[in-house]
Amino acid sequence: MDEINAIIDETIRPALQRDGGDLQVVSYEDNVLSIKYQGACGGCPHAAMGTLRFIEQTLKEKVNPNIVVKIA
Repeated sequence: MDEINAIIDETIRPALQRDGGDLQVVSYEDNVLSIKYQGACGGCPHAAMGTLRFIEQTLKEKVNPNIVVKIA
């Protein structure tokens, strides 16, 4: 979980914050990361598609190829 948080803080969160958004990790169990969007990401139609794919792909490449990211 520490590695996931580090990738989120170093790579993912800054990208979201550039557009006025952010995310909160709700849980991580059995390779499933549940997140909650905050700020501008909460009401953005791209959050459910493009942004979620970006988050998942980044974590697959840097942490675990089997990780799945879902919106809580």
